[in-house]
Amino acid sequence: MARVLKNKELVNARLATNYGGWMYCDKCNENIGYLCYSTYDRLELTYQCNCKSQGKIVLDFEDSSIGKPCHDELIIIKTRFCCPKDKEPLITILDKKVASYEMKITCKSCNSIYQKEK
Repeated sequence: MARVLKNKELVNARLATNYGGWMYCDKCNENIGYLCYSTYDRLELTYQCNCKSQGKIVLDFEDSSIGKPCHDELIIIKTRFCCPKDKEPLITILDKKVASYEMKITCKSCNSIYQKEK
């Protein structure tokens, strides 16, 4: 079932689909990562692409729950950052394509807000 976006902010970035799939830098068209469609509730991502473009992606949904901050680290399974509680993939950031990033992502199943930066 398709989810209804409440907020969608894309700055110098684009998505392959409405709220998931491949993420691209709008300036150089490089693929910077992959956002899993159904496992996240909210995403706040700011990044600097290797082409020096500053980008931002903010997404949440009509049915999103308010997440709860946690200090657990995301785990990596097959290049994807995954929730350590249920092992579900959330997002992939292609480190070789971005100079830096800051991310907050909320897992849909456990409502934990994970933070990651490079």
